[in-house]
Amino acid sequence: MIRFAPSLRALAVCLAFLAGYVDALGFLATSGFFVSFMSGNSTRLAVGLAGARAEAVAAGTLILCFVAGVILGAVVGTKAGRRQSAAVLLLVALLLGCAAAAGSWPGLWTPGLLAIAMGAENAVFEREGEAPLGLTYMTGSLVRLGFGLSGLLTGRRHPGWTGYALLWVGLVAGALAGASLFPMLRQDAMLLASGGACALAAWAWIAAARVPS
Repeated sequence: MIRFAPSLRALAVCLAFLAGYVDALGFLATSGFFVSFMSGNSTRLAVGLAGARAEAVAAGTLILCFVAGVILGAVVGTKAGRRQSAAVLLLVALLLGCAAAAGSWPGLWTPGLLAIAMGAENAVFEREGEAPLGLTYMTGSLVRLGFGLSGLLTGRRHPGWTGYALLWVGLVAGALAGASLFPMLRQDAMLLASGGACALAAWAWIAAARVPS
């Protein structure tokens, strides 16, 4: 986080909020599966293989969708050049809109599209095949937060840990918003997520325009 300009740090926190929001929608829509947190789905896949084949299939499908989203987001971002972040976010917005429209379709269409969107989101800041920030999962951020807090006790500086704390807060706040709105809005809650991704795409577009060529 310390290598990011302040505007990009703020964008990253907003993206974590979006991820938490969408993950809560997917979790509630599927009664316990994740669309952005693939470690949880990997555990559900393993547990399902031990005795609940339908759950294993659902978890495995969402994992494949997430990876497909990462690939799609990386390809779109590469083709977009310096407008990478905006282009990827427009893709995310489109996928979230499709997920809302697929609400009446049977099976895993809606959560699958949500998982593809969350996979794609991780390509917003992609550089040379690396994602410098985990936007849809917080284990790494919590580890860095722990190191930062340990530095307060040992005198060793670990700069940037407050930024990772904000990422975690953003994701939790987004999940709280999603969990609160889904019972009232159902599929329309996904349209709100799509609109939010569009707004973030506009922000990223303007930010890229201000960077000298």
